[in-house]
Amino acid sequence: MAFRAVHAEWGTVFAHLPDLGCGRAWEAVWKARPAAPLACPECLHPVHAKVSRGGLRFFAHAPRPPHCEIALQGESEAHHLLKLELAGAARDAGAHAELEVRSADGSWRADVLATDPAGTWRMALEAQLSPITADHITARTERMLADGVTSCWFSDRPRPPWLGAVPSLRLAATDAGLMVAEGLVKFAGGSWFAAPPVPVAEFLRWAFTGKVEQHTPLCPLGYPQRQLDRVWTAPTYVAAEDAHLVEVRRRELERERLLAEQRAKEVRRRAEIDASNAVSRAEALELAADAEEQARLAPSGAAEVSHHVLGMNRGVRRAIAYLAEEFGIAAEIGWSSFDPRWAGGTPLIAEDGTPVAVVDPVAFLVKGEAFRLLAGMLLLFATPDDMKRFDRTTRGARKPRVPIDGWKMKYTEPEPRAVPVADGVADTKTRTRRPADRPCPRPADAGQAASFRSSDRLI
Repeated sequence: MAFRAVHAEWGTVFAHLPDLGCGRAWEAVWKARPAAPLACPECLHPVHAKVSRGGLRFFAHAPRPPHCEIALQGESEAHHLLKLELAGAARDAGAHAELEVRSADGSWRADVLATDPAGTWRMALEAQLSPITADHITARTERMLADGVTSCWFSDRPRPPWLGAVPSLRLAATDAGLMVAEGLVKFAGGSWFAAPPVPVAEFLRWAFTGKVEQHTPLCPLGYPQRQLDRVWTAPTYVAAEDAHLVEVRRRELERERLLAEQRAKEVRRRAEIDASNAVSRAEALELAADAEEQARLAPSGAAEVSHHVLGMNRGVRRAIAYLAEEFGIAAEIGWSSFDPRWAGGTPLIAEDGTPVAVVDPVAFLVKGEAFRLLAGMLLLFATPDDMKRFDRTTRGARKPRVPIDGWKMKYTEPEPRAVPVADGVADTKTRTRRPADRPCPRPADAGQAASFRSSDRLI
């Protein structure tokens, strides 16, 4: 199908115009005898005037045409009707519209070429109803743009996949005529929304006069629109989006500034707390070191026995080995083990007499001097469950007993090893060796027995 042909005497004639564009009636070329001397403007092969079943007037190639884009295109009647609609809308919008215009070098052909009567601009109006890839339609758009011809692609299909890849619109037929349904947007509240439907002629009048333009949205398109790479909108909405983005950036910078101030304030507060804690901890460690020195110089008989019992305690021995293996610290059991400042735990003392860790402290005894002394101290427990129980108890109390610095907690029990099983037997359970019974020497007298019972309650 084609709407344009070349008459041997009258020049270019148009099937869609009442007077063929040359003051002649349609009957002068349709079923005329002899046949009207009409030829294709592309290949100059003879064409005939025809009328479709729907009453559409067009020109068709005579049999055996040469290689010709118009002859090979096989456009549908719906495509031709849409081209007529676009041409009529362009004329209603004040432009000169011509169908099936080919470029001088043949690199592109416009369905409808709308031209400013003053000759300042040209825009190709493309009806695209058949499937086409975004890359193909982009290449065709760029070829026209290279010749100074802008374009806009139109489709009345529900969801053309190339919509937004090039300047484009989706149309919808209504009782009021063909309306713009998608691709024309406005900006409000930080997002883009669909503009109210407008007739195609009204849209083209805006596009021809610069009241709407192509834009790549930086803010999202609001429901129910899909996200499009390119849309049509008014310059005032583009300016509104720019102003919105500037405000968003200003708020982000203000938020970053406030967060930086807050972080700096926290750093200063933490430094003050650390300095205060360092003084308190130094005082507590000095008192603890003094208590250790005094207990070491003048141990009582019961203390010697208790110290011996602690030395036999497997958990304490494992804690001493853990310090040596993990941190390279040679430690021994403190003689001040039963000082209440250790919260019922066993202190481990380095060679210089400084406490370096506490084994199995009791959660409900972490208070007063013990709370201050254990802050920042390494606390060692036999098992992960013991460690978790201590942490849960100190944090879950009505008044949590956890210092700001917290404390470092480790457990000394080795990882359980899987017991080998026979071939073909699946056993995912792990077993650990049951710890040997803690040795308990027979007390020499009732006083020693009392000290044993006391130490058993504290460790």
